[in-house]
Amino acid sequence: MATAATMEVADITIVAIYFVLVLVIGFLAMWKANRSTVSGYFLAGRSMNWAAVGASLFVSNIGSEHFIGLAGSGAASGLSVAAWELNALLLLQLLGWIFIPVYIQSGVYTMPEYLSKRYGGRRLKVYFAALSLVLYIFTKLSVDLYSGALFIQESLGWNLYLSIILLIAMTALLTVTGGLAAVIYTDTVQAFLMITGALCLTGISLSKVGGLEGVWTKYMQAHPNVTAILLSSPNLNFSESCRHHLNPKPDSLKIVRAPGDPDLPWPGFLLGQTPASIWYWCADQVIVQRVLAAKNIAHAKGSTLMAGILKILPMFIIVIPGMISRILFADELACISPEHCLEVCNSAAGCSNVAYPRLVMSVMPIGLRGLMMAVMIAALMSDLDSIFNSASTIFTLDIYKMLRKEVSSRELVIVGRLFVVFMVVISIAWVPVIIEMQGGQMFYYIQEVSDYLTPPIAALFLLGVLWRRCNETGAFWGGMVGFTLGTLRLVLAFVYREPHCSQPDERPSFIKDVHFMYVAVVLFWVTALVAVVVSLCTPPPGREQIRTTTLWGLHKRKRLEQQEKEKTGGDGTALKPLNHSVLNGNSLLGKDECLDHPDKHNDIEANRENAPPSNGHVITTSGIKTHGPNQNGCHSPISDLEMVQEGEGVRDGEEEEEGCFGGGGGGGGVESGWCVKALVWLCGFKGKPSKAQAITLEEQEKVMDELLHEPPRTRIILNIGLVVISSVAIFIFIYFSL
Repeated sequence: MATAATMEVADITIVAIYFVLVLVIGFLAMWKANRSTVSGYFLAGRSMNWAAVGASLFVSNIGSEHFIGLAGSGAASGLSVAAWELNALLLLQLLGWIFIPVYIQSGVYTMPEYLSKRYGGRRLKVYFAALSLVLYIFTKLSVDLYSGALFIQESLGWNLYLSIILLIAMTALLTVTGGLAAVIYTDTVQAFLMITGALCLTGISLSKVGGLEGVWTKYMQAHPNVTAILLSSPNLNFSESCRHHLNPKPDSLKIVRAPGDPDLPWPGFLLGQTPASIWYWCADQVIVQRVLAAKNIAHAKGSTLMAGILKILPMFIIVIPGMISRILFADELACISPEHCLEVCNSAAGCSNVAYPRLVMSVMPIGLRGLMMAVMIAALMSDLDSIFNSASTIFTLDIYKMLRKEVSSRELVIVGRLFVVFMVVISIAWVPVIIEMQGGQMFYYIQEVSDYLTPPIAALFLLGVLWRRCNETGAFWGGMVGFTLGTLRLVLAFVYREPHCSQPDERPSFIKDVHFMYVAVVLFWVTALVAVVVSLCTPPPGREQIRTTTLWGLHKRKRLEQQEKEKTGGDGTALKPLNHSVLNGNSLLGKDECLDHPDKHNDIEANRENAPPSNGHVITTSGIKTHGPNQNGCHSPISDLEMVQEGEGVRDGEEEEEGCFGGGGGGGGVESGWCVKALVWLCGFKGKPSKAQAITLEEQEKVMDELLHEPPRTRIILNIGLVVISSVAIFIFIYFSL
């Protein structure tokens, strides 16, 4: 650890200034944001512009595990790891042009909620919600904490647990108090900081090796001096079986490689990894939640274009610096034996993960080291706040609401914040496991675990959006078959761990010779096949169920709008500006429409447990969102409106229940204590909710039209951007693979 504890006073000062800046911005966002509503807290009131959402998308994805993992894999195996970053350029546009319009039309907050609306029933929703939370812990939260701790240990020499607890506490404070608005605003600042610092490091390190041409030439010669290492450490043992790990691979300068390549076989990447990545980019709560916070579909598409442009950068500002780190520190990063690796970086599996922090502490001048430390903290905090916010959204709206039927909006938001605290406790308790979990290449660990669990989910979302005939029975059994096979393969992967290079590899052939991307191919296509066959053998979903949850329903809506325009001479569906409070969820569907037929209303309340969810919701007089068919003009396709109305002036002639959990029932004594007042202020409730402004079903449809409306000129510009971004991604793939 020769480079540890080299931060100077100027570096620490820059880190401190960064912390103050982010906290101030976060609290300003907290103060301005409408956090006392579900829409305000979880979707930032759908008020974000394309630039803020695009920056947040980029920073939410590029966490500390990217700086550590991408640079480490770049040092170990060259450019192949950049394939995931370039693939994201295309998948982000799939999100913006195919998935987000359907999500907006279906009116969902969370991805499990979409599955429930699309397919009906609860079992798919619960399965996906639970799987998402598990994936957050094992592939995001744990890896983020380890990678952040690794950088802090390399650069500052701080106590590991104290550093992690401090970072988690600050991140949770921002997320708990400010909701998604604070997350997106701080992400925007951190995106600028992250890119600036990484560009500085790239420029300085490139100058030390002679530019890109120097990287291509010197990387292929970057192997450790075994003789010198053995002379300096006589107690080390060197096995000839480790020698093939020491030299760079012949195709290190190619991204896409041969079918049998151990890093990136092109058939597996194209047919298995790409579909599996659809889960992350098109169906993961962390990503989708940010795009749903955009003002309308035009801003949503603009944000995916901006994030796509930014995703070109990691190849040049993270992967290539990792390769430069190997050039400069070959004797350390390409350690010659497990004992040598333990001596260099305390990990017998390999030392490639320390490539980025070693480069920072070696080539950056005083002051800029502090900037890069702030960049790493920015990456860690942005990823953690994304996980905390999205995980609390999934737990609150998809699990808690199912367990507790009578629930107010205030209780939902409080429970969301308490779940963040629970995640913090789990995160800290997981730290010892993370330290033991060190792998040779962290980024490939993330991809392998994900590829065993996520392909079935990607298949279900694709079938749900693109094929209206797919039903709940087919989706469930397809998902269960894929999940069972994937879990079995994951367990076998943990049982048969890859031995160190000095030990013989006695694993079964189907474990050591079958790349995890090929397993993803099998899981994805088997899931899709089972879902299709079972769906065709069982009754199709109801027409109303697929009306707002499929691409077919979206196109049908557009055709009906076009026909209406032609009938009315182009003025019939002109969008009139609506009060923004409508979009923020401060308005309510007219209660008279729901109360005209109380018998039918009571039927819905009585039967909501057995009724399959449809494309919309029913707003009941008790303010509880229930799934059911369109009744008496109460159908609402916009979950924003329904969810926010819970507990906000929904009851006629009654005051909002007292206390955070609605347990009052009379008098003001419940809220008179200092503790309760502090909790109410922290949670962002500005007094009792006012009576909501009633809106009609026609106005609701106008809100939906406003969210989905694209002016012709804007649509042309966005489509041109789509073609350009897609062409750039394909060009880079081809250029660096020939």
